[in-house]
Amino acid sequence: MYRVVTYAEAAEQIGALPAEALPLFAEAFGVLELAPWNGRPYNASKPDGEMRELVFGSLGTVTYLVLEPQREVHILLVQWVG
Repeated sequence: MYRVVTYAEAAEQIGALPAEALPLFAEAFGVLELAPWNGRPYNASKPDGEMRELVFGSLGTVTYLVLEPQREVHILLVQWVG
């Protein structure tokens, strides 16, 4: 299991999510805790890079950094385009 660290700006973005997005984000959070490498590479030219992006629902993304030696995931950005 990975420890998830949410940066202040991302926490504000999570707080601004609409009600319908919250259960979807909760599922994404669970993925980050258990299998963060399931997210797609943030930079396609670096498929093994630590910077990743996970889609939640059809309108949201979480951009994060995986620090494997520390078993940590750092949430950098949460976007909802709905």
